[in-house]
Amino acid sequence: MAGYAYIAIDMNGKERKGKMEAPDEEKVFHSLKADGYFPVSIKELGILSRDINIQITNPVKPRDLSVFTRQFVSILNAGVPIVTALDMLVEQTENKTLRKAISSTLLLVEKGERLADAMRNQGKIFPPVFINMVEAGETSGSLEVALERMAVHFEKEAKLKALLKKASVYPASLGIISLAVIVLMLAFVIPTFMDMFADMDMEMPKVTLAIMSASNFLINRWYFVLGIIVIISVALIIYKNTYSGKMVFAKIGLKLPLIGKLNIKTASARFSRTLSTLLAAGIPLMDAIDITARTMDNILIKKMLMQSKEEVARGVPLSIPLMSSGIFPPMVYHMTKIGEETGNIEVMLNKIADYYDEEVEVATQALVAAMEPLIIIIMAVVVGGLILAILQPMFSMYEQMDSSLMGGDPGAGIAP
Repeated sequence: MAGYAYIAIDMNGKERKGKMEAPDEEKVFHSLKADGYFPVSIKELGILSRDINIQITNPVKPRDLSVFTRQFVSILNAGVPIVTALDMLVEQTENKTLRKAISSTLLLVEKGERLADAMRNQGKIFPPVFINMVEAGETSGSLEVALERMAVHFEKEAKLKALLKKASVYPASLGIISLAVIVLMLAFVIPTFMDMFADMDMEMPKVTLAIMSASNFLINRWYFVLGIIVIISVALIIYKNTYSGKMVFAKIGLKLPLIGKLNIKTASARFSRTLSTLLAAGIPLMDAIDITARTMDNILIKKMLMQSKEEVARGVPLSIPLMSSGIFPPMVYHMTKIGEETGNIEVMLNKIADYYDEEVEVATQALVAAMEPLIIIIMAVVVGGLILAILQPMFSMYEQMDSSLMGGDPGAGIAP
């Protein structure tokens, strides 16, 4: 799959520019046509031309979208027109990026554009699932119902993000603190002992010599170490934004001990909730799968869902490709199959989402409980090892001094 830049004309004759990932130009062409655009130009992007997802502005989080949607539906339920509601939300929204997007949406709606189309013009601020739900709500005349569903969706998504953050931030913080302690000891503490050790006429332990060499290298070649870290970091960022890099990191994310199972449960909850929300709004299954695939962070799962969509188009039940993929747990495709057989697939998917929401919460608590003592033990071993490596020569020196004193002639210094 490669990245493509396109220029297209929408149904109103306006020029639209954007980027898309697809297997080839033909797929981009048909995708644009399916969205109601007439493609004018499609060009493949080089690696350096693709988007590198580093936020330099205030990012819009699920919590921001949750608050915005909840306020929006409350204002509309009070009988306030959409334009007035958006104007009120511009003043109430704290996130600057989201506030700017709402303001731009307001201007387009005032010019006569539909709310969904106006939101679609805000880049990636409003996720595809939100835009399509708004579009379905506008078409069916039940915008408030659609927004209510999205408010619940974003609230659960925000809770899920918070749990994942809890699972990663604390261990990462302890890891950073451990690394900082090691660097400080190598750069400032150990050098104070090096001169003293140099005056000692004794053989140093190999561990002590290795640590002293590391300390000396860090002090005199710190720019070399920093350069290597920067080069590796930049190389990883570039590689991670290539298709092969995304696939590699996606596989690692699903296979890592402890973290892998948590990521699978998180993906199961997000997939089930998003698809259930879209189907409940009356969006066709094919479109719902496509939109759901675009909301998934893991490219491996995204690819699997797009392949599932193609199989569903051939008349294969969705539960079959979900099972054959081997990614989702058995409960996901078994419950999906029951939903297909009973005609209540959105209900079953919602139950799956609720189940895995609870599973993620339990798994997060277990992960944090397991990682905390593990990292503390690692810190104690590493830092304690450094301290012992420094103290060992001193203990040896004191032992030699004691031996010299104990082995001296007790009669020395007495006159005959």
